Amino acid sequence: MSKAIFVRSLGGPEVLSWEDRELDPPGPGELRVRNGAIGINFVDVYQRTGAYKLPLPFVAGNEGAGEVVEVGPGVIDFNVGDHVGYTGPVGAYAEERLLPASRAVKLPDGISDDTAAGILLKGGTAQYLLFQTFPVKAGQTILVHAAAGGVGSILTQWATALGVRVLATAGTDEKVAMAKASGAAVAINYSTTDWVKAVREATGGTGVDAVYDGVGKATFEGSLDCLRPRGMMVSYGSASGYVTIPNLGILATKGSLYVTRPTMGSYHATTEEFRDGMNAVFDAVRTGKFKVEIGRRWPLAQAATAHRALEARKTTGSLLLIP
Repeated sequence: MSKAIFVRSLGGPEVLSWEDRELDPPGPGELRVRNGAIGINFVDVYQRTGAYKLPLPFVAGNEGAGEVVEVGPGVIDFNVGDHVGYTGPVGAYAEERLLPASRAVKLPDGISDDTAAGILLKGGTAQYLLFQTFPVKAGQTILVHAAAGGVGSILTQWATALGVRVLATAGTDEKVAMAKASGAAVAINYSTTDWVKAVREATGGTGVDAVYDGVGKATFEGSLDCLRPRGMMVSYGSASGYVTIPNLGILATKGSLYVTRPTMGSYHATTEEFRDGMNAVFDAVRTGKFKVEIGRRWPLAQAATAHRALEARKTTGSLLLIP
């Protein structure tokens, strides 16, 4: 018998239910993993509220890391005792879980369960955003919103290490200071400053090459005004609400802009893409291109408390649940 956090009805954090459950033995191509650490992400909130539809009931959570305790038939890449990280399918908020071996990656030396659970989704997102969605080049200038958050902090550090000039926004003076510490050339408090004007001034009126925006509705239109002609708006999250573009002509009037809404499901669709992306993240950590900041840890049973903190935007860095 082990414990897991179930979602049996959609709604607020209070629908997260701490329950006993029995796990079957792993089937063909599956692993049974005892979680050491579990990552908390906004996608967990979207699934809990029904913004992203999943059949009910389900066990929450989309990333974690831990020890393989049982191997199903046909699995040749892993052995009992290996430490692995994984992203998806849903079901991470659990002491133990079954997992397709195709969505697991071995943790290299120097990468702990905590580190892996704090960077798999966030670091994987930063990897495809920086190297595939809008492949950055040294000397370019980008704008990163929510730069003190999990993805934003990694984007800022990694891009800076690649020779990219990063302009960053955050919602408090404390978070602005964190963005500067991550390497941002300019950090702006968008709660107290005309951040569009500040970005324009910081680029001599030219605008940035790309905007990486996980905030969504609150920053989308202003971000378009921060782009140079033919710049790219990368909208990868909706923390403040969903983005709509009723008139595509806006993109023309603002300089023939590009807009994309990427997801990890598209960029890490195959096992090879997933493992290549994750190994690139591990390598970046081990070579110092970015550091993993674990902002807070909660016991797994307190998942509802963790969700409240995340939705209130009172957190920084990566957030973990510990079984």
